[in-house]
Amino acid sequence: MKVTMLLADAAQAVGGKLFILGGGWSVTGPGPAPMALAIKIEVPWDRTNERHHWVLDLVDEDGRAVQVGGPEGARPVQIAGDFEVGRPAGVALGTPIDLPLAITIGPLQLPPGTRCVWQLAIDDEADPHWQVAFSIRPA
Repeated sequence: MKVTMLLADAAQAVGGKLFILGGGWSVTGPGPAPMALAIKIEVPWDRTNERHHWVLDLVDEDGRAVQVGGPEGARPVQIAGDFEVGRPAGVALGTPIDLPLAITIGPLQLPPGTRCVWQLAIDDEADPHWQVAFSIRPA
């Protein structure tokens, strides 16, 4: 699969298209701020009509899971879901099928002065290109 990821202030996936507001940034903070991930997954023809599982992990620059706190204690930041794309009528044999995903993430309290990376895995496969990094300004 081929994946394109973009950080944005807001994003929506509607009618097979991504609508992106304030997209393409790589520096935020230092205070908590909401963000969105605009993701386009190009599903090869031979992997359509089957269920796939995706997982997004937020890690630091050393590859360790970023932990956020809450009333129940710190936990890793992870988002997951499933998708299945079909082959539309009239599309030429072998044509990859696009799947747009828009994921809205509420404000996260992240350590100022650090760099974080959203890493995507699909069906337990990860690719170094399936990631997008950002920095948090120092306080």
